[in-house]
Amino acid sequence: MTIAALITWLVTALGGFYMLGTWIARGGVRSGRTRLPVPVVLGHFLLAAAGLVVWIVYLFADRSALAWTAFGLLLPVALLGFVMFARWLPSVRAHTVAPEGAPGAAEAAPAESAFPVPVVVGHGLFAVATLVLVLLAALRG
Repeated sequence: MTIAALITWLVTALGGFYMLGTWIARGGVRSGRTRLPVPVVLGHFLLAAAGLVVWIVYLFADRSALAWTAFGLLLPVALLGFVMFARWLPSVRAHTVAPEGAPGAAEAAPAESAFPVPVVVGHGLFAVATLVLVLLAALRG
């Protein structure tokens, strides 16, 4: 179960890296080009990365306190992820209403409107699986 959690966490991270790179490349850190607050995006990324490092250390040290620490780090990661998902939804809806070829659509579209829906959904599903697997591993202790 601990290795399964690591694998789901790594798959989640790959999707997250892809979206972060897309968001930055599309001007997400510039004011007015995103609906996602920069501190929320960076906080989500940094806490998730810190949790992953703690989880890897847990795999080697096998200390239950580390598993609970990783789980504790995942809780705010999940909360921030949910906030970003809720703020992303209007972007994808607007993007489907005004296709990319429409005049002025590229300038008005927020950076996160370029996220492919399957990547966002996959990222969320793997994140939920990771959270559950980490909790089960911590409970097993």
